[in-house]
Amino acid sequence: MNAIAEVRSSTQVQSSLQSQYEQLELRFDADYGVMWHFMQPKARPVFNLQLLEELRSFHGELEERNGLTWDDGVARQVNYLVLGSKVPGIYNLGGDLGLFREAITRKDREQLMMYGRKCIDNLYPWSRNLELPLTTVALVAGDALGGGFECALSASVLIAEESARMGFPEVLFNLFPGMGAYSFLSRKIGRRMTEELMTGGNIYSARQLYDMGVVDVLAPDGVGEQAVYSFIRKHSKAANGRRAIETVRREVEPVTREELMRVVEIWADAALRLTERDLRMMDRLVRAQAKNSQLELVSSSNVMPLQRIA
Repeated sequence: MNAIAEVRSSTQVQSSLQSQYEQLELRFDADYGVMWHFMQPKARPVFNLQLLEELRSFHGELEERNGLTWDDGVARQVNYLVLGSKVPGIYNLGGDLGLFREAITRKDREQLMMYGRKCIDNLYPWSRNLELPLTTVALVAGDALGGGFECALSASVLIAEESARMGFPEVLFNLFPGMGAYSFLSRKIGRRMTEELMTGGNIYSARQLYDMGVVDVLAPDGVGEQAVYSFIRKHSKAANGRRAIETVRREVEPVTREELMRVVEIWADAALRLTERDLRMMDRLVRAQAKNSQLELVSSSNVMPLQRIA
């Protein structure tokens, strides 16, 4: 049975696909083959376990169908897979610090490793365009911290609105971002700048990150989706060649799943060494996440060093 026949024989039409997800909103544009999916996590705007499972399930559906989806009863090819957010002013505030806190208190390394594996199960295939002839795009129209920033970095293309702010607050509680930050950033901007971003304790504006080469496309505020379409129109004129270059990039500077998982192990062990003082700061950030205001706790300006708050 060919891929189109497999899709047509499935009972999972697009409307029913949407019904499977509580923390994702889906939209398909058949004109350009753009599959939009927007995160809308419950409680706190972080990568909770359900959101991670829904993302993996949705991407798994596309992998099984060779990148095909339904549109008005017709099988269509997904050419661009765009991940954004429905939380106003926030892309994603990162890891589930409440879960981390509980696991660390119990000295539960396996719980930390389980969470890390779920993150890598998402980020690794996403970074490789799901091994399909499509391009992954992160649209950051809000604040992306920690794991939220890592998620954006793992896409083939990172598009950000100018008011977006990104950074790694893990240094606040004496940890580091362990789900791909070093791997993805170092391939883009080199080891020295990567370590500065991870350990310097600064929150950066989208424009600063664009100038560093981290953000690929910078868009005026409020027109992020239009910027995605502008990119797609340019990309699609030579999509075969451009996707081949994306593949070459992965061959020349590969990020392997094994590498990502080794870093997760280092992260889990480091987390278990946190002190009570470190955990109290983590508690403050958990409360800030619940108020959707973690960044305001981290910094009152775009580039204020985090160490000044600790």
